[in-house]
Amino acid sequence: MTEPYRSGFVAFVGRPNAGKSTLMNALVGEKVAIMSSRPQTTRRAIRGIVHRDDFQLVVVDTPGLHRPRTLLGERLNDLVRETLTEVDVIGFCLPADQKVGPGDQWIARELAEAKAPVVAIVTKVDKVSRERVAEHLLAVSALGEWADVVPVSSVKDIQVDVLLDVLAKRLPEGPALYPGGEITDEPEDVMIAELIREAALEGVRDELPHSLAVVVEEMVEPDAEDARRPVLEIRAHVFVERDSQKGIVIGKGGSRLKEVGATSRAGIERLLGRKVFLDLHVKVAKEWQRDPKQLGRLGF
Repeated sequence: MTEPYRSGFVAFVGRPNAGKSTLMNALVGEKVAIMSSRPQTTRRAIRGIVHRDDFQLVVVDTPGLHRPRTLLGERLNDLVRETLTEVDVIGFCLPADQKVGPGDQWIARELAEAKAPVVAIVTKVDKVSRERVAEHLLAVSALGEWADVVPVSSVKDIQVDVLLDVLAKRLPEGPALYPGGEITDEPEDVMIAELIREAALEGVRDELPHSLAVVVEEMVEPDAEDARRPVLEIRAHVFVERDSQKGIVIGKGGSRLKEVGATSRAGIERLLGRKVFLDLHVKVAKEWQRDPKQLGRLGF
């Protein structure tokens, strides 16, 4: 007797920098979510689609749950909580290279109210010894009533397939939700903005990541009759909160912004499969993380 086809949604949740985005990309097999060592890199519920012969798993990568200090932080937490009410399975990510702490305990209490089954995922097991992994698994098991506990390494591809099977078995029976071959339902302009933000986050000072936002203002298709415009033109604004931050992003003589442009353009061309001209401008939107109107304009 053949197993019934299953399809559904799983949300990854955890404190900032728990390895959620890296794990999502590993499961999908393509880069869907941007990655950074900076906390709170993910700001949207990004969806990645995993296709197999007997199931389709839609992974929702959420921002890190945290005690918010700004209106943006509150809205990100609200986004996570809303997402958790709409999925079939929840994956609670806890990195093996960090001890279970108050943030994890706080999230565990939140998840105790969840209707969907929760699979605890111990991430980054390649970074620590086997003894440390065993200790961490015991600490995670003591945190709550989990449907399963799975240790993984996205970077070294340790037990990623095992996790996939564990999650898939908990999906409801039903037809595929997305066409075969589709790896995300994110609009192109959102993916482009995220690639620019990822490039801008690399190598910046600690205070900057939370203050960075990117909006794609315009995408102009090439004019078939104008040989001077053979590529797709993309104009985007990088927003920061203070003039001093603007200087950090631009760099001496514009060197840093050129680097951001070159890195993100390469990623955008891989994403779109075509050549692009990228026009980046840095603007100051004072205290945008705390301003409801500015948050709305920036898509939050």
